[in-house]
Amino acid sequence: MKRLRALAALAAALAPAAFAAGIEYRSLVDVAVMYDAPSKQARQQYVIARQTPVEVVRTQAGWVKVREPGGMLAWVEASALSPQRTLIVTAEKARVLARPEEAAPLVFEAERRVVLEPVSEAAPAGWARVKHRDGQSGYLRISEVWGL
Repeated sequence: MKRLRALAALAAALAPAAFAAGIEYRSLVDVAVMYDAPSKQARQQYVIARQTPVEVVRTQAGWVKVREPGGMLAWVEASALSPQRTLIVTAEKARVLARPEEAAPLVFEAERRVVLEPVSEAAPAGWARVKHRDGQSGYLRISEVWGL
């Protein structure tokens, strides 16, 4: 149990370092083919949906190596990426609330794989302000999404 607490403390300590290191997230402009190397002659691995958030790992001559929400690494043409950021729900159902507090009224629920837009970087610790494409917005726990 002590070891588990120590690991949790280490993870919490390293999380701000990840932000300081400049982790960059982008989203896909359209449906994109993911490759195993930075070339159109490389093997096609899979196709990824439009607006999916990805983490930029490396760039190389018009190509970007990215990590997708499931953790897989692949190469995509740089032109397939948008500077607009999106988030994807990873929880079975994410509760989007009117205020960043557990007792706040429910605005809507978003199911796993729903894409949301981050509204503001200035949310209280542990929360993100998001907007659904239908226009509804509110706050959810950052542990329920990927792409921050």
